[in-house]
Amino acid sequence: MNPLEQLRDLTRAFAAERDWQQYHTPKNLAMALSVEVAELVEHFQWLPTGAPAELDERKREGIRHELADVLLYLVQLADKMDVDLHAAALEKLALNASKYPAAQVRGDARKYDEY
Repeated sequence: MNPLEQLRDLTRAFAAERDWQQYHTPKNLAMALSVEVAELVEHFQWLPTGAPAELDERKREGIRHELADVLLYLVQLADKMDVDLHAAALEKLALNASKYPAAQVRGDARKYDEY
């Protein structure tokens, strides 16, 4: 079992123990994911770059916990949508590689349709 499948099973069990599956609709999970991403962003707000040197231990812990929340909601949403996250990520990396050929875009931050 890969780590994402393990997280999926743990989140299923966590929700089942609390009878929360009824609330874990794709819409609700997508909304919760969005909220957790916003909470992650808050830790970087007003920092010059968010580089590690700008973060104290309290901020690092908060970032770590919000990243975990984002991952857990993402895994749950993928589970509800029958998406294999690992396979989807590999597919998307391949699509991005064809959209952004390294030789053409190296050092250029523009979007693929802007060059």
